[in-house]
Amino acid sequence: MSGLLPCFILVPRCNISCKNLASLLYKSCSSFWFSVDVCLRFCKPQSSTAAADTSGEDTLLKWGLLLIPLTTFGLGTWQVQRRKWKLDLIAQLASRITADPIPLTLDPMELKELEYRPVKVRGRFDHSKELYILPRSLVDPEREAREAGRITSHPENGANVVTPFYCTELGVMILVNRGFVPRKKLKPETRLKGQIEDEIDLTGVVRLTEKRKPFVPENNIEKNRWHYRDLEAMAKVTGAEPIFIDADFRSTVPGGPIGGQTRVSLRNEHMQYIVTWYSLCAATAFLWYKKFIQKLPL
Repeated sequence: MSGLLPCFILVPRCNISCKNLASLLYKSCSSFWFSVDVCLRFCKPQSSTAAADTSGEDTLLKWGLLLIPLTTFGLGTWQVQRRKWKLDLIAQLASRITADPIPLTLDPMELKELEYRPVKVRGRFDHSKELYILPRSLVDPEREAREAGRITSHPENGANVVTPFYCTELGVMILVNRGFVPRKKLKPETRLKGQIEDEIDLTGVVRLTEKRKPFVPENNIEKNRWHYRDLEAMAKVTGAEPIFIDADFRSTVPGGPIGGQTRVSLRNEHMQYIVTWYSLCAATAFLWYKKFIQKLPL
């Protein structure tokens, strides 16, 4: 199993083809313009005097409705720029997380700029103060690649084990996410073989604290059940510094947690929005041209 690198996931949300989407938008726009045409016919003045009085209103309506294709064109162009920004961000993260590890710094300002940056430390674990972040599923890029496109999948459920780690060279205790264990191996006594006691060299990526997302339960400190990384609270419970790293896959030992559980998931739905806005622009511009330039009934 390859777990040296985190799993970069672009989350596609477009479930219909561009052709079908364009057809749907065209039909919707046609219905809209048909309604406008009907209203104009019923509201058409009967006398020449009234027609002259309302000519200005028709002109206002004509140019007012032109704002629809112009606005949708602008939104489509904005999404093109957003997509470029997102692709650049993905490339930056890929470059950062595959860089050579550097020694861990204790400077809080530097740490804020090091998220997802590989670092190296030397020290030993304090297994008596393990924390558990759950529920979690195993990050396995090979399995996820095999199951891509399947309607259902059955990832194994468990927890990530966070263990205080005393850095002998720095003289401080930090927090290390050792990796994934299934629920049946949650208790330390069920995986004694993987409880390393010796001093070791460890490589991992820096992670910052995270805010609780909507619908995510609050952390239960009394029961040692954590649902998100609250570094200040974790540090207070364990006596460590609020410094957190995810151990890489090479840290995995037989019988211990499976390292390399860093998942970088970036939503990239901008192409869907580009197709939507530009299709809407093309459809409304075409209908506007037929109605106000060619003077054809819709």
